Amino acid sequence: MAESPEQFRGQSRLPRFAEPLRYDLLLRPDLAACTFSGSAAVAVAVSAPTRFLVLNAAELSVDGSSIRFQDVAPTVVTQFEEDEILVIGFGQELPIGEGVVTMNFTGTLNDQMRGFYRSKYDYNGESRNMAVTQFEAADARRCFPCWDEPAFKAKFKLTLEVPTELVALSNMPVVKETVHGPLKTVCYEESPLMSTYLVAIVVGLFDYIESSTLEGTKVRVYTQVGKTSQGKFALDVGVKSLDLYKDYFATPYPLPKLDMIAIPDFSAGAMENYGLVTYRDSALLYDEQLSSASNKQQVAITVAHELAHQWFGNLVTMEWWTHLWLNEGFASWVSYLAVESIFPEWNNWTQFLDETTSGLRLDALAESHPIEVEVNHASEIDAIFDSISYDKGASVIRMLQSYLGADRFQKALASYIKKYAYSNAKTEDLWAVLEEETGEPVKDLMTTWTKQQGYPVIFAKLNGQYLELEQAQFLSDGSSGPGTWIVPMTSCCGSYDVNKKFLLKGKADKIHIKDFAASQTADRGTGQNSWIKLNIDQTGFYRVKYDDELAAGLENAVKANKLSLMDMIGIVEDSYALSVACKQTLTSLLRLLNAYRHESDYTVLSHVTSVCLGVNKISTDATPDLSRDIKQLLIKLLLLAAKRVGWDPKDGESHLDVMLRSLLLLALVKLGHDETIAEGIRRFHIFLEDRKSPLLPPDNRKAAYLAVMRSVSTSSRAGYDSLLKIYRETSEAQEKSRILGSLSSCPDKDIVVEALNFMLTDEVRNQDAFYVLGGISLEGREVAWAWLQENWDHVVKTWPSSSLISDFINSTISPFTSEERAAEVSQFFCTRVKPSFERALKQSLERVRISARWIESIKSEPNLAQTVHQLLLEEM
Repeated sequence: MAESPEQFRGQSRLPRFAEPLRYDLLLRPDLAACTFSGSAAVAVAVSAPTRFLVLNAAELSVDGSSIRFQDVAPTVVTQFEEDEILVIGFGQELPIGEGVVTMNFTGTLNDQMRGFYRSKYDYNGESRNMAVTQFEAADARRCFPCWDEPAFKAKFKLTLEVPTELVALSNMPVVKETVHGPLKTVCYEESPLMSTYLVAIVVGLFDYIESSTLEGTKVRVYTQVGKTSQGKFALDVGVKSLDLYKDYFATPYPLPKLDMIAIPDFSAGAMENYGLVTYRDSALLYDEQLSSASNKQQVAITVAHELAHQWFGNLVTMEWWTHLWLNEGFASWVSYLAVESIFPEWNNWTQFLDETTSGLRLDALAESHPIEVEVNHASEIDAIFDSISYDKGASVIRMLQSYLGADRFQKALASYIKKYAYSNAKTEDLWAVLEEETGEPVKDLMTTWTKQQGYPVIFAKLNGQYLELEQAQFLSDGSSGPGTWIVPMTSCCGSYDVNKKFLLKGKADKIHIKDFAASQTADRGTGQNSWIKLNIDQTGFYRVKYDDELAAGLENAVKANKLSLMDMIGIVEDSYALSVACKQTLTSLLRLLNAYRHESDYTVLSHVTSVCLGVNKISTDATPDLSRDIKQLLIKLLLLAAKRVGWDPKDGESHLDVMLRSLLLLALVKLGHDETIAEGIRRFHIFLEDRKSPLLPPDNRKAAYLAVMRSVSTSSRAGYDSLLKIYRETSEAQEKSRILGSLSSCPDKDIVVEALNFMLTDEVRNQDAFYVLGGISLEGREVAWAWLQENWDHVVKTWPSSSLISDFINSTISPFTSEERAAEVSQFFCTRVKPSFERALKQSLERVRISARWIESIKSEPNLAQTVHQLLLEEM
């Protein structure tokens, strides 16, 4: 039994001898002074002999004299700031059973977008503060003393004292409101069992619109006053998503209401607080006149993602942050399922491969991490909110669903939700339910994907009538890691009519072609009209390296349009990754890209353009003498599709064609296509005089803005000033983000510095810095790195969030391509690195070294120039 508060110092998890049952909280935010005061009465279950209560508190001033446990005052109250814990010691052992601890505390409404914080908004031309909470992962402790770990679920009863004219929202509906002078006291219903990170409070001036689900649950979207029309789309998606999830999970939505609200200052895209989901403006609001098709799609995906969390995350919660992927991977995966159902014309499951690609690219780094990653301290949690937890997590779920079958998978998930409702679960608990429901070896299969980092590349070789397969861990630096996976394989030959599914359990295997070939192609090998494709529709989280004969067959199949859209994407993405890893030449990658020159589908071309832009960047450093010709070849590959969609919207065109136009115009501007840049500048100047001009609809504006900033024939200063003028005149978050992403893309280094300095001013919200960082062109990388070194102390102070600091590091360092630069970066950070962004730094340095190695490989390719010139001469 612990005898001193010091014994709790440095512990990564709170002790379990006392656990909260119910919180009764009173909070009084002062929006003028940016402070708050509060009191807490927490019912606690003491289950083992102890003289201490140990809970979390950070950046709070707890009044020790106010603390009582069943009317008994403590003998010692110690706050360990570095561990963010509060230790309350008593003169004798606490009685076993339930007791109530009470205390008063005060804190600051900070400007860090975490804990209980302030956000600024305009009302009638006047700047005002609103009070907002963001508690995930471990920041509820910045609002009230609590057991701030997901496994300590409790019920919450909140009371707020706020100015009478303000709207005050929390997780549950209001049960009582009492006005006393300029203030009102708002009491809310008691919540069901939930984790502290899901508690939410928002206080400010808002309008709302509302609707109801088929079950009668009231759904509202809250916006700043006068913007409710921009919430209609999200409201519609939200209602439909709740109805869909109720059926899919075979469990009703657990709360009596659901509110969604747009917050101007918000570090994440959105947060799934139980019954009160918070979003940054651009992730919730959609304006028919001012928002682009990609904005619309992102709002739909984000709303569907957050509402999926109401079941996967809120109702059933991970036991500890090691299992974060259970929340985020599932919400990411099921959000695509929902949007596919609501908007089938968007071809959303094919677009899901954007998530898979992101996960594959990050997980090909030696500095990646397993899906289930050990978390030992609160400071480490933010770093795992990355593409592994979200995108790889979602992708391995899709792989498992494909292996088990959609119906069996859905029924098993519903059983899991029912079994663990209002409690916590680990990854192993999910596997156990799936295994019990399906009879498949789920745990053995999936453990290889969640407990070890990385993924395999499958080497496929044709040997007579056998297809020989061998797996090795794929790494972008060209090496092979030690990992081995149980791989759910799918394959077909010459047709999708006949296919084979099997598990590759060891390092190697072989299968007979007749096992998966259509009868008419089984005896024809891989001739001109035949092909073999592994990983059908890219349901598996792995890459495939085909031998030359098989690769040639697939290239012909691409040209002949014989493959599914997903397989078209998989082939070009695998080829690009293999080229980066120096396992395939850039020459062969360019030949493959050329096979896509007649492609017109948005989902495929979104990946083709991404690969083209990656090739363009590396060729600038690798083959400066040839880079202009490579650029012209890449432009040629995209021009046919670009000319088809043009600049102007067409009556009756599809959502995907609108997306395609934006995609291609942006890519051509980035590749330096003179005609596209000139047309973009022409339309921009018309738009500058008439903001309602149909010549520059929202979907095309980013291309025009980039054209203005990247043109060498016009004044960078004039373009920069014009964009700033538009930025200052608009109140739309999506328009502001388009402009911020363009300002730093200028080849003029003085303008780049000016854009980066502008990012530090009050005119740019801290959350929007990454737009500016993401726009930096290759010409600006040197000056951006110099700027970051000069401003590092200010950056760390202004953006304490690890995710935002990681944006600075990734955007500034990853574009470099030399060992010398990597060494310089390492030297600068050797005394400045912190655990919260250490992984991001290591990953960025690894990317630099991978690029350096790729460049050396490209320089030694003997036929590159000849191939480029041949492809340039080919008729379209």
